[in-house]
Amino acid sequence: MSRVVNAMKRNNKKSTFILQLTAMVDMFTIIIVFLLKSYSTSAVNITPQKGLDLPMSSSYTSPVEGVKVVVSKMGIFVQDRQVITFENGKILNRDIASEDSDFISDLFKALNNEAEKARAIAEKNEEYKFDGKIIMQADKELPYGVLKKVMYTASMAGYADLKMATLSME
Repeated sequence: MSRVVNAMKRNNKKSTFILQLTAMVDMFTIIIVFLLKSYSTSAVNITPQKGLDLPMSSSYTSPVEGVKVVVSKMGIFVQDRQVITFENGKILNRDIASEDSDFISDLFKALNNEAEKARAIAEKNEEYKFDGKIIMQADKELPYGVLKKVMYTASMAGYADLKMATLSME
């Protein structure tokens, strides 16, 4: 490299500027590291189901990974699979356990299956840990009683950490 610089000096005596590549490489490295550290993305993608009207919220937190539960006017979906069908936005009596009026049997079975899958993965993979997180999307016009039953049943299946998906007011 120094031979090239010396040859350039001999051939072009009018020029006094020599390009310092080391300083430029250092500068670009610092800029790239700064940009990578300040760039933030989320691996979790939440897309509302068709016909679902999510509530608005002024608070903002990054989404987390968890089991996707959608409570719409049509029914309850776990991981995009319908487990409960609603009639006029209400849970049918046949879907509620007779011994506990807040317990939804089929929802419990679906969530329990998801929990068992996660625990089986955690046994085989030391890096993965079952943490009982649910991302719940609920239509804003549903009565609170329906959401309460869903949250109660989810907690009985081992999902105590529930996050609600909302639309940002911004």
